[in-house]
Amino acid sequence: MDNRIKTCLLLTGMAVIIMTLGQIIGGSQGLIIAFIIALVTNIGVYWFSASLVLAKTRARVVGPADAPDLYKLVEHLAGRAGLPTPKVAIVDDPAPNAFATGRNPQNAVVAVTTGLLKLVNREELAGVLGHELAHVKHRDILIGSVAAVMATVIMFLANMAKFASLFSGFRGDNRRGGAGNLLAGILLAVLAPLAALLIQAAISRSREYLADDGGADIAGSSLGLASALDKLQRSQGRIPMASASPETASLYIVNPLSVSTFKNLFSTHPPTEERINRLRGMTI
Repeated sequence: MDNRIKTCLLLTGMAVIIMTLGQIIGGSQGLIIAFIIALVTNIGVYWFSASLVLAKTRARVVGPADAPDLYKLVEHLAGRAGLPTPKVAIVDDPAPNAFATGRNPQNAVVAVTTGLLKLVNREELAGVLGHELAHVKHRDILIGSVAAVMATVIMFLANMAKFASLFSGFRGDNRRGGAGNLLAGILLAVLAPLAALLIQAAISRSREYLADDGGADIAGSSLGLASALDKLQRSQGRIPMASASPETASLYIVNPLSVSTFKNLFSTHPPTEERINRLRGMTI
């Protein structure tokens, strides 16, 4: 299935969960209030995303005089992608990685770690930067923000639904099916946030595949990115990333945090080995 269609279906699934929880709570007013609160909060995060992420990762913005080779390469690739040249930032971290942030192409930032600059050659760096510019071009930060809004609403409503079910049970409402309704309400309230996290992670994984494809096109070859991902996979876990956190992990080209087999379900990134094989099989 096309990853764009998959993203639309997953977002629709989150919307269905929201409507179902709203129905359990028993009224549209609470749903509207909860949605407005979550929307305002996430719009604020989205609007100031670049400055927040740069502060969180301790990235410093550099200019042509500070890192001429890096800046020229970003400028060249942005031109190939039909994008304005984004701000360029460097994170002083020995773990090789990269990310993009910013609310739109005009306010985008592409950041790389010092570890990445030491590890990869120019072709591999072009592949990584192309991947991040593809995220900017596809407005993946906007899509991620929409998914975050929906996930926040679901979690907020799930708590409301859980308390509503418990309150209904204590009052003895719906005596004929009271116990069943109570159990069903609590079960859905518990499972809904879990489903939201799974869907949010699936959306992120779909966008990573699209960024791989777009990045290879921007760089003019898929082999540089494949080679870079191979090097990143080999160093993952061996060099811990001091500047990473669960809040920013989804932004990076590879997950900077260790992921267990069970947690793969909630991983925001596809398996790196699978991404490498896809890229090596591409024809540009």
